Amino acid sequence: MNRIIRMAATAALATSLLAQAVFAQGAAISGEVKKIDEGTGKITLKHGPAKSLGMDEPMTMVYRVKDPAMLKQVKVGDKVQFEAEEASSGYTVVKLQKAK
Repeated sequence: MNRIIRMAATAALATSLLAQAVFAQGAAISGEVKKIDEGTGKITLKHGPAKSLGMDEPMTMVYRVKDPAMLKQVKVGDKVQFEAEEASSGYTVVKLQKAK
């Protein structure tokens, strides 16, 4: 009986981890840095579809950044992966890293 419970718990954990990985993968958006404006804390990104934001088509947009220090980690022309959130004041990049 304990073996069945352990197997069920292991299967549930594996399913949970897989679901988290799929969700995390779906939230990341691939893009390219087109412009950085450290003075206003904004970045212009050309990106593919952003399903997490309800954008089905590729586009170029200006985003605010949650932490202005993010802007020092990238330069114009860098390929990036980012996550953004929609707020009443527009879209804000909450995670940003160079693409691997």
